Amino acid sequence: MRALFLIDGEHYPPVVIDAMQSVRQSLQAEGVAAAFLGGTEKIKDGTDYGVPLVEDTDPVSAVQKALAEYEVDVVVDLSDEPVIGYRERMRIASLVLYAGARYLGSDFELKPPELRPVSTKPSLAVIGTGKRVGKTAISGYLARLLAREGFDPGVVSMGRGGPEHPEVIEGHRMEVGSEYLLEALGRGAHAASDYYETAALSRVTTVGCRRCGGGLAGEPFVSNVLEGAEIANGLDTRVTLFDGSGAAMPPVRVERRVLVAGANQDPEYIVGFLGTYRLLLSDVLLLTMSEEPMASPEKVGGLIRAVHKIRPDLVVIPTVFRPRPVGKVEGMRVGYVSTAPPAVLDTLSGHLEEHYGCEVVASSGNLSDRKRLAEDLRGMSGVEAYLTEIKAAAVDVVTRRGSAEEKPVFYCDNDPVGENLDQALLRLAQQAVANKMP
Repeated sequence: MRALFLIDGEHYPPVVIDAMQSVRQSLQAEGVAAAFLGGTEKIKDGTDYGVPLVEDTDPVSAVQKALAEYEVDVVVDLSDEPVIGYRERMRIASLVLYAGARYLGSDFELKPPELRPVSTKPSLAVIGTGKRVGKTAISGYLARLLAREGFDPGVVSMGRGGPEHPEVIEGHRMEVGSEYLLEALGRGAHAASDYYETAALSRVTTVGCRRCGGGLAGEPFVSNVLEGAEIANGLDTRVTLFDGSGAAMPPVRVERRVLVAGANQDPEYIVGFLGTYRLLLSDVLLLTMSEEPMASPEKVGGLIRAVHKIRPDLVVIPTVFRPRPVGKVEGMRVGYVSTAPPAVLDTLSGHLEEHYGCEVVASSGNLSDRKRLAEDLRGMSGVEAYLTEIKAAAVDVVTRRGSAEEKPVFYCDNDPVGENLDQALLRLAQQAVANKMP
């Protein structure tokens, strides 16, 4: 095992050298180098640590430089405050995990997610920096785009409400509508799970999978995604798109990766903590909700600059979501139900009226709060139909209510809008296909 040691000059060299020797013995590790992270209080010029010493003006840059120069299996952090603080350590952790090494300290250990090479087809993944950033909407949009451009995609969807065993829904061959979802609900399925949403709205073959838990770097605690990937290998599709869940990543190796973050998030969730690791792994970053009142132009610009300090080459596309009914709602008085914050409901309702010819007589953003949603629905007088996203209580509350009232229920997708979005996504797909070719 090849070890890279992180040291600083706040520690007396003989103590550090003894610690390095102890680590070598306990890990049966060969010390290949040490990254010197700064501080000079207790060292003299020319101090010999017994391994090559890598230095840089910035502690994080020193680690990055050492990882580029040496192939290592484990990085052992013998540094401490005041040279290295919490933020710096998380940035270092991201670099170490991206290099495929373990990151070990006195009371912690992080290891990179195990991304298994199970997909036999060109593959992409859509991952997120958290929940409610629009990741599933991006996956569905990408699936439709790839289908339209002749890539014949299949989707492997991972969700916390997925099935015990991977389930295939041939969205292009069946009408996945309200009756279908109510019947699935009657079987005990979570009919608003991401894979139902993707099959119903994108009309592509979708393999539904489940996961539980998610590590700091994104590995699920348990999942049946590997089984789902094997099933996808046997489908009549040409490209496989893996859809993550929250901040958890599908545990598979892919050719290209899209990262979805919300511009309304705390910036540290994107460029700090192990958001940095996700930035390093990804090929395109989509900043959703990049509009007032969700995020000011100043915040969006600041996020882009912060991202480019970490990944100057990363393509970043600010986007906004706009609702798209799957069905004809022109001339109808509708009650619109979504997970959108109250601050943007009027904008989304106005978009529906302008572009799809319906009249939104009432709206609710409480799709994830069943109690408040039920109150909102009771107050929706005069509606002729319900228009809802397939999320949370869309089936067991909204669709059931529509059925009981004998009113149609239309499902609604959220399309991302951003400059050069389609070109960037298609370029990734083309690269994935080219990279997979023998």
